[in-house]
Amino acid sequence: MKNMLVSNSPHVHSPLSTRRLMLDVVIALLPATVVSVLFYGWSELMLLAVSIATCLGVEWLVTRFLLKQKCTLGDLSAVVTGLLLALNVPPTCPWWVMFIGAIFAIGAIKMTFGGIGQNVFNPAIAARVFLLISFPAAMTNWAVPAGFIHSCCADSVSGATLLGILAEGGVKELAGVNYLQTLFFNIGGSAGEISALALLLGFVYLLCRRVIKPWITLSIWGTVALFALIFWLISPAKYPDPLFNLLTGGVLLGSIFMATDYVTSPMSNWGGVVYGVGIGLLTMLIRYFGSYPEGVSFAILFMNALVPLINKVFHQHKFGRA
Repeated sequence: MKNMLVSNSPHVHSPLSTRRLMLDVVIALLPATVVSVLFYGWSELMLLAVSIATCLGVEWLVTRFLLKQKCTLGDLSAVVTGLLLALNVPPTCPWWVMFIGAIFAIGAIKMTFGGIGQNVFNPAIAARVFLLISFPAAMTNWAVPAGFIHSCCADSVSGATLLGILAEGGVKELAGVNYLQTLFFNIGGSAGEISALALLLGFVYLLCRRVIKPWITLSIWGTVALFALIFWLISPAKYPDPLFNLLTGGVLLGSIFMATDYVTSPMSNWGGVVYGVGIGLLTMLIRYFGSYPEGVSFAILFMNALVPLINKVFHQHKFGRA
C-alpha cells in the first residue's frame, strides 16, 4: 500500500479548480477578443490561432518528453496565455513572430520553472516584452488592416496609437479625440486595447465570479489617475488628463487580466495594493519620462520580480489566528 500524505489542518474543500478559473478568464476575455476580430479581421484570427495552438503544442511537448509528467493541457492555462499574448501584439504582427513569442512564453517562462503555479513572471507579459525588444519594427507597426467592420468606422481608426501621438506631438495633437471614441474603439494599439468597454465587461464578470479581487486593479487605476492628475494640473498643455491615461494604452488590459495573475501577484490584500501602486507608478514614469510611449508591460514584469519580497513583508492572514 502506498503511503498517504496528510498536511496540517485546516482542511478546506473548494469546488473551484484551475480549469474553472481559467475558463472564467477565457469567458471574460471574449468581449475584447470578439471586438478585436471585428476590427482587425482575418489577420487577428490568424494570430489568435497561431498563438493558442503554439502554446498548447509547446506545453504538451515539454510535459510529455522533458518533464515526463501527465498532460496539463486540460487546465486551460496555456489557452489563456496564448489568448493574452495574441491580444498584446499589433494586429499586423507577422505570424512567425507570434510563433516565436508563444514558444518563449511557454517554453522559457512557464515550463522552465516547472509549469503552472511555479513561474516567476507572467508568461504573456514576458513574451510581449521579449518580442518588443527582439522585433521592435514588427511590434510597433500600428497600421490597421481592413477588418470585418473597418468600412463603417474608417474615419475613426488611424495607424498611430494615441500614446504615440502624445509622445510625438503633445496634447495639442489629441484635440480631435473624444472619450466616447476611446471607450468603444481606440485608435491603433495592440489588438486587445481596441475597446475599453469590452475590457471593463470582462472585469465585471471576473469580480462577479470572484475569480479576482479588485485591490490590485483599483490600486493601479488610482495610482495612474493620481499621477496623471498632478501633472495635468501643473501643465495641462503638456500632459493629458487622468481619464485619457486610464482609457488608452494597455492600462485596462494589463491591470485586469495580467497583473491579477494568481501565480505572479502577491497573496495578501495589502501586498496587492503595494504591488498595484508600484505598477501604476512605473507605468506613468515610463510613459512621461521613458523612451517608450507605453510602460504597462515593463511595470508588471518588474513588479513580478518583487512579489516574493512583498509576500515576506505583507503576510497572508493565517487560518485560526486572531
